[in-house]
Amino acid sequence: MLYAIIGEDNPDSLEKRLAAREKHLARLQSLQDDGRLILAGPFPAIDAEDPAATGFTGSLIVAEFNSLDEARDWASNDPYTTQDVFKNVVVKPYKKVFPNS
Repeated sequence: MLYAIIGEDNPDSLEKRLAAREKHLARLQSLQDDGRLILAGPFPAIDAEDPAATGFTGSLIVAEFNSLDEARDWASNDPYTTQDVFKNVVVKPYKKVFPNS
């Protein structure tokens, strides 16, 4: 089943985000290599492709996991969670409707 992982950044966490980014991306790459990643990306803090120093307000990941517990475990072990980029993480089941492929 698909799950949405929605992380909300701590204020002024851009430096921590940048420090944890390589390991975070490696975990996402692993999901992609396994064919389980649907989409992933950050929420810019301003209406711009590159928010520069204003940073981000959080991230969204939609991926396939065997259970809600597995998705929660994956999220709780992500570097953005363990290195205090995220102040809050919500994991919930997700049903993809469109685009249908």
